[in-house]
Order: sequence, then structure tokens, then C-alpha cells
Amino acid sequence: MEPSTTNREIVIGNYDAWYQSIHAEYSDRYPLYEMIYRCPHSNDPLEVRHDLDQLRCKSADEWKSVFAERWCQSTGSFSSGVWSKKEWVCPGLDNENIVSIGEGRTPLFNASPWAKAVGVKQLLIKLCGNSHTGSFKDLGMTVLVSMVKQMRARGKKIKAVVCASTGDTSAALSAYCAVANIPSMVLLPRDKISTAQLIQPIANGALTLALDTDFDGCMQVAQQLTESKEIYLANSLNSLRIEGQKTAGMEMVQQLDWKTPDWVIVPGGNLGNISAIGKGLLEMKAVGLIERLPRLVCAQAKNANPLYESYLNGFVEFKSKTANETLASAIRIGAPVSVKKAIRTLKEFDGIVEQADEDELANAAAFADRYGLFCCPQTGVALAAFLKLVEKKEIKPDEQVVVISTAHGLKFTDMKVRYHERRLAGLRAIKANQPLELPADVDAVLAAFQERF
Repeated sequence: MEPSTTNREIVIGNYDAWYQSIHAEYSDRYPLYEMIYRCPHSNDPLEVRHDLDQLRCKSADEWKSVFAERWCQSTGSFSSGVWSKKEWVCPGLDNENIVSIGEGRTPLFNASPWAKAVGVKQLLIKLCGNSHTGSFKDLGMTVLVSMVKQMRARGKKIKAVVCASTGDTSAALSAYCAVANIPSMVLLPRDKISTAQLIQPIANGALTLALDTDFDGCMQVAQQLTESKEIYLANSLNSLRIEGQKTAGMEMVQQLDWKTPDWVIVPGGNLGNISAIGKGLLEMKAVGLIERLPRLVCAQAKNANPLYESYLNGFVEFKSKTANETLASAIRIGAPVSVKKAIRTLKEFDGIVEQADEDELANAAAFADRYGLFCCPQTGVALAAFLKLVEKKEIKPDEQVVVISTAHGLKFTDMKVRYHERRLAGLRAIKANQPLELPADVDAVLAAFQERF
């Protein structure tokens, strides 16, 4: 989709952003259009830095007014939840190269009736899965594919964009590349993702390769492929993705009238999203848009929990592991590439890492569904962490909690069906609800009605 070129879409002021090492001792800067993912000195992932002094040239109230005005736009690039904050995301990108499918601007679902049932004042669910491909990955992919389009326009010979994926990244990459007419290639672990996630890149025309390995194995292959400058890496090792994803946290605060919640809980796999949410909040506080930071929680599936195990030893050491099978397949990752960013972020936010086993995550998702949601299993992990922190009295009754829901439950209908049919081995499907097969007889229907109600 081509953005409109109205005056309302002109970036306000001159702003700068660049790649830089996450380590303070390395100050080298690299342009965002350079094909570089790791610091040449430390080999750790780079991050995007913004000139915060430039952003401070506008007051906090002026920025809030700009974002409010853009929120009202229904067409053009500023109607995107990501590109409405372009100065804070990727200010040097030419508007004509923006590849947007209306990402962001997702609702804050009020789950407070459920929260009150467990003794907490307010629970809100940021429904990032209410996006074009059904996951928060759209937020980062619009930035990355837009930059690829700009690099190609400037003469870089990028033949294709590649990602390793547990499902959602491949869907987002293939969709945005299809819009931009850029070839895409996705590497998926064979027989380890849902049918709905597998069919999305296939439908969008990506070269879809199911490899006989897990996500971490696919990631190794993807990194080897991108040693060639003809193939561009689309995983969150590429920090452009983080810039789009951080807008979920910025948007959340904007929806709360620029008041920060007490807690933000984020499912964690490759750990880019917890880093992104934290980055956006820190930048907003530095520029004055918010006065305080929430506490962050990274929620991991027990069967794929290397960050949780590191948290237990105070982050003194981190050990990758082979992730075991989990219903939360999108976060089945044992060697997360953004682990150093995530640990740094959690320390800055007095953060917590919690885990959830299969029984806990499945039932937490089912409980939430009874209040009108349709949760993916990754969100189930975050909701299970919420319940455990309430039980441990870490989360107090008068506090406000926001859970970042990362994908739409429709991408995991196989898991939902098996839950309600009680076919998930070893799980207590507490909220299973099966249809009743009855004759076409009003008395039989009334009998069922009276028994239930």
C-alpha cells in the first residue's frame, strides 16, 4: 500500500537514528540502511539509538497533541499505529517507501471482571493479535520491510528477505513482502507449528521451507544465509523490528491517557518483545511523556524457560537449552537472540520472570475466554503468570495490570478444539465446554437450557 503524501504526513522537525552496540564502551554508529546485525566488537546484537535531545525539542504536551491528531487519521501512513510515531521509530525513511497494512492501533480489552474475581482492581489486555496477520509481529515487520524497500530503491542488490520462525514472524514477513513485491523465504521447524501459521506464508507466496530441526536450528541456518548480502535477515536479531514493536507500549500508554500502569506482562520466547516494550517506555520517560515506569514481567512456558532459570540465579549466568514441546509453540525457543537486551531491560524495570506449565497456561487462556477473549496459548502463559503473581501477593489488589496479548486465538484453533474435547494429554481442562447433540425438539432444548441456567 502506498501512503498518501498530504502535508499532514510530513515528519515534524529533523531527527536522527542509527545502530549502535548495546555496550557503552563501543560508540561506533552505523546507518540504518546498512546490512549489519551484530556489533563488530562484541558480536552482540546492535540496537537502534535515537537522538533524544532532538526529540526533546518538542515538549511532552506537543508530542501528545501530535499523536492525538494522527490517531484521528483514517488514511495514509500516519493512520498506522507504528508510523504515527515515525519520528520515534525510523525518521530517515522516505514516505514513499513505507509498506503499511494498517498495523497497530489495537484495543485495550477490559478484563477487569475476571481480575476482580481473583482480587485485582484492573486487568487490561493489549490485543496486538488484532492485526493483519494476527500477531504483534506486524509492528516490527512494517519497519523492516519498508527499510528493505528503501535500500532496494537506492541500489542495494537484495534478492530476498529471510526469517526463521515458529509461525508468526513468517506470516508477517510474507504478507509485507507480498505487498511490497519483495521475495521472501521462511524457515520453519517441521511439524512444530499450527496449521494456521503454516498456511499463511504459503498463501502469500513465500518460499516456505520446513526444516527437520527446532526454531534454534532454523535460526542458525537463517544467519548463515544472510552472510550473503543478497539475503536480508528479518528476525529480531535485526533491531529495526524492535523499533516497530516498541510502539505497542507507547500506544498502550497513550490509550491510558498517558498514565503508566503498575505492571506490564509480556510472553517471552526470543525476548525481542520484552526488550521492545521496555525501550519505548524508557524513551517516553526520557522525553517526558510519562513520569514513571511500570514493573515488567516476562512470562515463559516452563518447557522453554532459559530466562526464568537465569532469573532464579539473579541473572548471574544464562544458559541456553533445548526447548521442549509446549502448547505455546510461538515461544518454544531455547537460545533467544535478544537475551542480553531482555536482562538489561528487566533490571532497569525491577522486573520479574515467571513461568507457567502446560496445565496452567491452557486453563488461564480458557478462563479468560469465558470473559469474552479468545486467547492464544502464549497469552495464556502471560495470564497464568498474572494469576501466580496475584497469588504470591506480588501484584497488589489496587494495582493496574496490562497483559500484552501477542497473537490472535484463531491461529491456534487446533489447540482450542483439543482443550474443549479434553484431548490434551495430562491436562485438566477445567473450563471445557462441548456442544450438546440434541434432537430438533423444543422440549429437549428447554431441558438443556434449564439444566445449564
